[in-house]
Amino acid sequence: MKLKPPATPIINIDPYFSIWIEKTNFKRTNHWTGAQNTVLGTAVIDGEPWYFMGYTPLCSLTGYLPSDTKVLSLEQTQVDAFSTIVTFVNESIRLTVHFTSPVLPDSLYYASRPVAYCKVSWEALDGQDHTVSVRFTATEELVLNRKGDKLVTDDLVALKGAAGIRMGALKQEPLGKYGDDLRIDWGYLYLGAAGQAQVGHLQLADMYAIYAEKALDKDALFFFAYDDLESIQYFGENLKAYWKNGGKTIEQAIEEALAEYDSLLARCDRFSQDLQKKATEVGSEKYADMLLLSLRQIMAAHKLVVDNKGNNLYISKECFSNGCAATVDITYPSAPLFLLYNPELLKAMIRPVMDYAASEEWTYDFAPHDVGKYPILNGQAYGASRVPVAEGQTTIDVFRYTRVETELYGVDYGKEAHFLYAKQMPVEECGNMIILFAELCRIEGNTEFVNPHLDTVAQWCKYLIDFGEDPANQLCTDDFAGHLAHNVNLSIKAIMGIAGYSKILSMLGKDAEAASYMEIAKKYAASLIVRAANPDGSFRLAYDWENSFSLKYNAVWDKLWGTKLFPDHFYQGEIARYKKELLPYGVPLDSRDKLTKSDWLLWVASLADNKEDFNLLVDSLWTAYNTSRSYVPMTDIYYCDTAHLAPPNFLHRSVQGGLFIKLMME
Repeated sequence: MKLKPPATPIINIDPYFSIWIEKTNFKRTNHWTGAQNTVLGTAVIDGEPWYFMGYTPLCSLTGYLPSDTKVLSLEQTQVDAFSTIVTFVNESIRLTVHFTSPVLPDSLYYASRPVAYCKVSWEALDGQDHTVSVRFTATEELVLNRKGDKLVTDDLVALKGAAGIRMGALKQEPLGKYGDDLRIDWGYLYLGAAGQAQVGHLQLADMYAIYAEKALDKDALFFFAYDDLESIQYFGENLKAYWKNGGKTIEQAIEEALAEYDSLLARCDRFSQDLQKKATEVGSEKYADMLLLSLRQIMAAHKLVVDNKGNNLYISKECFSNGCAATVDITYPSAPLFLLYNPELLKAMIRPVMDYAASEEWTYDFAPHDVGKYPILNGQAYGASRVPVAEGQTTIDVFRYTRVETELYGVDYGKEAHFLYAKQMPVEECGNMIILFAELCRIEGNTEFVNPHLDTVAQWCKYLIDFGEDPANQLCTDDFAGHLAHNVNLSIKAIMGIAGYSKILSMLGKDAEAASYMEIAKKYAASLIVRAANPDGSFRLAYDWENSFSLKYNAVWDKLWGTKLFPDHFYQGEIARYKKELLPYGVPLDSRDKLTKSDWLLWVASLADNKEDFNLLVDSLWTAYNTSRSYVPMTDIYYCDTAHLAPPNFLHRSVQGGLFIKLMME
């Protein structure tokens, strides 16, 4: 990989257990939120202490290491889909540190199991014999929202063929917090190594910490694991992670992981190499770089659990947006990765939405936006309700926010914040849901998954017919520059949703009904071509905004499905306009601002008829990540003229699954 990641993944399992290194200096380990999650890497080489990873000042602050401890020089960092391999050197040896989080998207079990590896090896550079031992130290920051929040304790762990220790809060309160900029403060972190090793605890500055240390004849295999005890609250019931099926314990999971390291690493390597090859063939090495870097981030933005009926639920966290869980317009852009490798995971994202839509609480004729605020899924976080308004008027829909949201939206703390209907995304979410159902039917060749929900899907399609041709002023997923009426790209989403419903009906053998819906989609598309046209051959941001533009990413389904609702000149005109509007680091989302979205940028790149135009836009995104000075996990929103992070500073989001869209079209 030639890309220099703005941040480098090292331990990446789920939204609470995801640790990154700033840029590539390996001097600070952070949770993806930016809060420090200190993991120190130290070595003793021929009796001399050396440091290679973590936060150096902490080492000498308490005498943990002598103040004159030497630092191994960073030689090289390699990143693939599941591993980060780093080499450090001094005049005597080369130390190789190989982190692997085997969150394979084609396996439900490995996508869930919370065990990450770190294999450490060394080789002599001077032809001499050396003694080498390595220690990893993890602080209480990994088991608390903030250091010092609670008392922390540790216990030795009995493992077959390994040594281990665990650390966690003395007072356990599973699922006791919810929201966005939060770290876990329940469950236990497990640290250790295969074979004989020394484990223990210590005080590191003002923090409690545990460590695992092992002498290296040649290499040593360390592990980092996290048992969160309970993972998701789902309509009042606390659910456990998928990996616990059959009563498996974390000790069993760790033992199993250590025993299969070689075979599982080989499987991960094959997956990564195959992904790199395919992405390079359809795009370029730069396209492959971004897919490889994004994969662990995408997977670690979810949690896989099982409900009381035995159904899989794959819960996304809307990272650094508002912390919503199972958000429809997060699932929609992330879908390509899962459609490619494991449709069951996409189904597991859809199930919570359908369960909520079928509940008594959801009384609307459009799709919900979300099912809660991570990790609590008890209903839409926007909180739709009906309350009386001024005397003599009927009730209206409003949305109640907690103190967290009132702070975000500038409402006085003491007041209950009410927001009108415009806070919903009715056309957006109806279109998203129907398109995803249709695509699942297409790739699986049957309607089995959608069959129980046909009445609801029909209702949502009716909503698109009634309100999608020329959407009223409402929120959509791209309204970073404000709400917008007559949104052309949103209209395209409605058109594709109607076409998707037609395709479902066709697969059900209802040909006449399917044809009638496809005719509606064709009629709306033909109207759009006339009413949204710009003189230069491109198409507007809004029907009533002359000469404006926007990324028409929703049209990707017309290309993928071969429905030909939009003529060739539509795509040609759009690509020509994108090339004209291209800034050093991408094409703006629309003509209102210079910010863009990585997922939508690659969706519109996939509308191009040739590889050259596709790679032109790919290169701009690659350059944005390669030169970014925002040292954070891959953001999906940034300014095209500077590559700087754009408000609302999205990080670590699963929407990067959208980068995989081109692979679906080959």
